[in-house]
Amino acid sequence: MHRLAPALLARLGRRRPWAPVPWRGAAAASGEEELFVFPEYEPEPSGAAAAVAVTAAAVAVTAAAMPRRERAPGRERPLVAAAAAATGRPDPSVPPSGVSCSGCGAELQCRDGAAPGFVPAEKYRNLSDGPAGVGGLRGAVCQRCWLLAHHGRVLRLQLPPEQHRRVVSAALRRPPRHGRGPLLLYLLDVLELPDPVLPQLPELLGPDVPVAGLLVVGNKVDLLPADSPGHLGRLRRRVAAACAGAGLRGAPLVDVRLVSAKTGFGLEGLVSRLQRSWRCTGDVYLLGATNSGKSTLFNALLRSDYCKSRAPDVVDRATVSHWPGTTLNLLKFPIINPTCDRIFRRQERLRQEATKTEDQLSSEEKMYLNHLKKQGYFVGRVGRTFQQPKSSSVVDFDPDMLSYSIDEDPRHSPKKHEEREEFTYNEVKDARWCFDTPGIVKENCVLNLLTEKEVKLVLPTQAIVPRTFILKPGMVLFLAALGRVDYVEGEKPAWFSVVASNLLPVHISILSKADAIYEKHVGQELLKVPMGGEERMKEFPPLVPQDITLKGIGTTEAVADIKLSSAGWVAVTAHTEEKLLLRAYTPKGTTLVVREPPLLPYISTIRGARIAGTAAYRTKKPPSLVENLKTTERR
Repeated sequence: MHRLAPALLARLGRRRPWAPVPWRGAAAASGEEELFVFPEYEPEPSGAAAAVAVTAAAVAVTAAAMPRRERAPGRERPLVAAAAAATGRPDPSVPPSGVSCSGCGAELQCRDGAAPGFVPAEKYRNLSDGPAGVGGLRGAVCQRCWLLAHHGRVLRLQLPPEQHRRVVSAALRRPPRHGRGPLLLYLLDVLELPDPVLPQLPELLGPDVPVAGLLVVGNKVDLLPADSPGHLGRLRRRVAAACAGAGLRGAPLVDVRLVSAKTGFGLEGLVSRLQRSWRCTGDVYLLGATNSGKSTLFNALLRSDYCKSRAPDVVDRATVSHWPGTTLNLLKFPIINPTCDRIFRRQERLRQEATKTEDQLSSEEKMYLNHLKKQGYFVGRVGRTFQQPKSSSVVDFDPDMLSYSIDEDPRHSPKKHEEREEFTYNEVKDARWCFDTPGIVKENCVLNLLTEKEVKLVLPTQAIVPRTFILKPGMVLFLAALGRVDYVEGEKPAWFSVVASNLLPVHISILSKADAIYEKHVGQELLKVPMGGEERMKEFPPLVPQDITLKGIGTTEAVADIKLSSAGWVAVTAHTEEKLLLRAYTPKGTTLVVREPPLLPYISTIRGARIAGTAAYRTKKPPSLVENLKTTERR
């Protein structure tokens, strides 16, 4: 288990995430400019400090793809020497292994450091020169997955633009197994509705692919607060409408589900629905756009009743990160056969768990549940009915290693090769498989323009707290430097609710100063994203406008969402019959969408009192809801 760094723990302890802090500059003193941020983000070290951090992260890559048993104790090598090895010395003379990375599915190789599946040549030989040959690479991860998983660092790869699409299309065109077509489990990010990749599904399938069914799953519902009773039903209808609007043909829609792959909400119901489709479908393919959460869902299903009981011990978890396109090839696990006896035992477990209250959970379960509550608004408990008994582990150590003094370099005795668990032939000969596929890259998406650090700020990972502002005509709202909404014409004030990552600043100004503010602060700390100053902005496209006309329907219900590509959206609420002329901006080459009706029409009601002397309201974070847990009656 990895330990949190003391600095990170200290930073987590200092967080006060739910109170917006108005920043005031010289012009802000008159109320013309306001910047509202959440004080939970601390910029990463820059300059020399950043270089040291990157080098330290690179040092860890010397252990990439290395099992723990081979990581020798004793003194560490000098930082510079270790970093040199970590950068990945390739060896073009070594042929590809034929073994897939257990994190992203790419074929492991040490020939090209810029290609998928790269492992430093030294580590590649350490693993492949043993008695198992290249089989010693099974369960290993490539350098890219290691950096993503352990240090949040991204190695950019030289991949053709259509690489992911070709892998997915080829997988779907495989001949049907078990005499049945595959079930397509399409995952979409509810924050991204309308989904940009869903209409492309018929093209990926082609005319000759027999599909048993299409099950569409709306993910990341945990990030959005409930703006009114029955809001999940409304979200489900919006996902179903997106399917109808995509014009899907040849793939019958089996069901529409809402889940959170991260917090477990809705996953037990999804597993039950998938098991009911067992008899009429073949293999199952997880499809969707990049960053929709496919790998997170794959990992969650791997530790549920959907997979064979031994699968979690044999199949490695997929690498998960914020960076688009983490999965590069197919990953898979075998699906368990839902016999009548297994379904009965599973239903008994679910019934028993539904009668528990939070007070009846173990201290470990409570701690984990409280952690998930801080992450999202909707939380679920995912259990396992069928588990293999664990044999007691035996601690194996070499007593000779303990006989050296601290000043001596120990001589490493040869270690026995540890056999990796594998499925037997009988276990998988007739198995149906669940495949995690590479995400389809979204075109005209602002994330394609951002750096690794910027993506971490833009993509929300915590429950989104809406920020509502009341603007008069002639006022301007900036969402970082990625989006801008001008209130050009109107007779009355209107409410603008920002639904975006809590780490993105919102800046309020007036129309006459907006251009000057953007020119002065773009690339700087005030607007935060993009970051990097003038050099960064030389390659970043300018903001381009689009005029929008709306008519209000009431002071409690938004008329539309202005979706600023994948940076978030602004829900606009105005008086009944009030006509508004707005001008919205996004970076050139990205998509701006006016979403009518809005996704969360009553979002402006989730707010506190007006902050005196500002355009902002205090934020309010609704409580979290735990699924399949009996609520305790309070007196």
